[in-house]
Amino acid sequence: MKNYYVIFFFPCSHLYHMEADNDTGISEFLLLGLSEEPELQLLLFGMFLSMYLITVFGNLLIILAVRSDPHLHTPMYFFLANLSFVDICFTSTTVPKMLLNIQTQGKVITYAGCVTQIYFFLLFADWDDFLLAVMAYDRFLAICHPLRYTVIMDPWLCGLLVLVSWIMSTLNSLLQSLMVLRLSFCAEVEIPHFFCELNQVVGHACSDTFLNNIVIYFAAVLLGGAPLVGIIYSYSKIVSSILRISAAQGKYKAFSTCASHLSVVSLFYGTSLGVYLSSAANHSSHESAVASVMYTVVTPMLNPFIYSLRNRDIKRALKRIIGVPVM
Repeated sequence: MKNYYVIFFFPCSHLYHMEADNDTGISEFLLLGLSEEPELQLLLFGMFLSMYLITVFGNLLIILAVRSDPHLHTPMYFFLANLSFVDICFTSTTVPKMLLNIQTQGKVITYAGCVTQIYFFLLFADWDDFLLAVMAYDRFLAICHPLRYTVIMDPWLCGLLVLVSWIMSTLNSLLQSLMVLRLSFCAEVEIPHFFCELNQVVGHACSDTFLNNIVIYFAAVLLGGAPLVGIIYSYSKIVSSILRISAAQGKYKAFSTCASHLSVVSLFYGTSLGVYLSSAANHSSHESAVASVMYTVVTPMLNPFIYSLRNRDIKRALKRIIGVPVM
């Protein structure tokens, strides 16, 4: 049996040394957060701290389960473990800073800190997007080409797919961050968000942002649209193959292997697209910030539950980890 080991690629790219100020002399931004009401701060702190801890521990359990159980050393669970790692990092780019600002009753984020947050947020958001597409491709091969599956999806290809996803995400996040560095900002920049969201930051620049907007739009279409098209194509072939199965039990078994992934894809794209479509229609920055909580915090928190509740192999591995006898 081939062994698949969980491989994590930490971002090694470093942004250029950013000075404390840019051309206009600004050294910090203000993050207005989700609410400025004093009575809501304690509630927000407790709610987001709880969701963050659940996200971290839930995804860590998935990683430990895949790493410790030899039965889970397969391509599907290899990609799942990497997705869990990315979800932890994705949430960690925004929530800790938000919790710190609530705790200290501050709103300040340094100019360098804001650009760094943009870099890592885009890195892990894009990586998450690519991994979901890779997982759809894996399910497509497993269901539509079962006899060739083990030959095609060998450990080398699995590692290569994760590596290429990381490289593409790194290049885009680095480009977008460097594009922000060329902008100049006026004094007292207030961002109506709980993190340095790229569109919000670019929208507050005093210099010309035409080139930035072109790059943002192009990256969204290419890096967001292409994986989504790949996912839709993969599932169209999967559905077609499942419908050709005569036995009802065979159809159920084939569909059950993709149900969890399809749920995660629907949740991720449904919330993220919903945020940007609603913000474009309403032009409300505050409503956009509140809606962003869904795909930046809630979705990574729910992923471990989605994959563990419907998956017997994950359940069995988790029981071994926590010391519950496995029947």
